[in-house]
Amino acid sequence: MVCMIDARAQTTSPLTDPLLLDNQLCYALYAAAHRMTKSYRPMLERMGLTYPQYLVLLVLWETDGVTVSEIGRRLRLDSGTLTPVLKRLEAAGFLLRSRRRTDEREVEIALTPQGRALRGEATAVRESVMCQLRMSEPEVQAMRADLNALIENLSAAG
Repeated sequence: MVCMIDARAQTTSPLTDPLLLDNQLCYALYAAAHRMTKSYRPMLERMGLTYPQYLVLLVLWETDGVTVSEIGRRLRLDSGTLTPVLKRLEAAGFLLRSRRRTDEREVEIALTPQGRALRGEATAVRESVMCQLRMSEPEVQAMRADLNALIENLSAAG
């Protein structure tokens, strides 16, 4: 698919200049992601977690006993990025890594009782962030749907 930009839309007004920082979707997404992770940081630190570790636990709280590759697929992370995060979570006592009995090539990740117990604290974390957002749950769901569509479009584009 070839994407053509309408040359008539290319003016130098501040609202349409394609190279102004404030007109960059990529920058708005970058700044929002940075602020979002920063808003989580103090609460996660009290739980002994980093943001990537929290994301792994979200996957495991949803479905315990999944493979490293499944966690990577859900988080869109490769195993090289994911393995150090999993090792730190294991060292902290939140999960166990073991070879799958049905296929020794796969590593299965399971929560420990300590890892499962963190789920209750995580509910308060989400509530706190929702208060900071000053958005309703339907507004958050709509934004998430838009972002998921953006992710899919960019993934399909290669």
